[in-house]
Amino acid sequence: MKKQFKYILILLLIYSCGEETPKNTITDVQTVVLLDSPLKSWADGPRTRIMNWIEDITDSTSKNYIPETDRIAVFDNDGTLWPEQPIPNQLKYAIDFVKAESAQHPEWLKDPLLRGFIDNDPEAIKKAGKKGLARIMAVSHSGMSETVFHDHVQQWIDTARDGKFNMRYQELVYQPMLELLEHLKNHGFRNFIVSGGGADFMRVWTEKVYGIPPYQVVGSYAGAKFELKDSTPVIIKLSDDLYVDDKDGKPVAIHRFIGKVPVFCGGNSDGDLAMMQYTAGSKYRSMNLLLHHTDAEREYQYDLKTLSGHLEKALVEARERGWVVVDMKNDFRRIFPFEK
Repeated sequence: MKKQFKYILILLLIYSCGEETPKNTITDVQTVVLLDSPLKSWADGPRTRIMNWIEDITDSTSKNYIPETDRIAVFDNDGTLWPEQPIPNQLKYAIDFVKAESAQHPEWLKDPLLRGFIDNDPEAIKKAGKKGLARIMAVSHSGMSETVFHDHVQQWIDTARDGKFNMRYQELVYQPMLELLEHLKNHGFRNFIVSGGGADFMRVWTEKVYGIPPYQVVGSYAGAKFELKDSTPVIIKLSDDLYVDDKDGKPVAIHRFIGKVPVFCGGNSDGDLAMMQYTAGSKYRSMNLLLHHTDAEREYQYDLKTLSGHLEKALVEARERGWVVVDMKNDFRRIFPFEK
């Protein structure tokens, strides 16, 4: 804040002295403040609310002060930190895996639930429905060691590209949210991902992409077992005992794996509503932030009729309760890091 006031003061001194403003220099005070802001990719409204809240709850003289040990922030992943359209990225990984490995598994080609994905047959995929989705997730995420799975995901996240933007998936993350994660961290927060996506899938790359280590990633998970193979300890991934970390499952998972009620929550869909309600119930002054996907040109525009990211109840409650609703078209000055 001191730097911001310094730059403003310099400009005011220039104006008060009656000097002509040099060409090719910044003349708008708000623009100067923006360039110096840690949330420079945010529009004024949400940026001000976020920064004022952080300033309040980190001020030891404030009645709303939150000790660092209780500064827990939780974020959904799909649609909140990176895109989830036209299908969730983890499903795209599963499809790519099955296609790449089908030559070694001729039985998959005879499986009608998998054949549609292998052949890119929209009608067959639609007919397969939820059973097909469950089947492709099972064969691509289980029956192997955790190390083998990790290596497959690592290779995919390092090379696979999104069809719309022709960028690697790890580069398609929301720049304003990266800035928010960093700003919270710089003010004593511990950032956690609490997502319906697979915990093992996300833990491969979240530290590199978001700065969030694997032990601060909470997600869906299935069974696993320990084995010794040639005297080497391994964890084998199974497909049973599935826990889906979505909707009401998110507060339960936070309780199990974090052990404290969050004071900040970021989400984008009805699947995040229970987590936001849980955060709103904190004994501290908390903040909920809901992303609304409204930019069809720079990203995607959706809320109701969508495979992933249905938003209806959460949007109504957010507006009723005064949570921060982010209109991505108007409130994100840029969406991705590669934008100019």
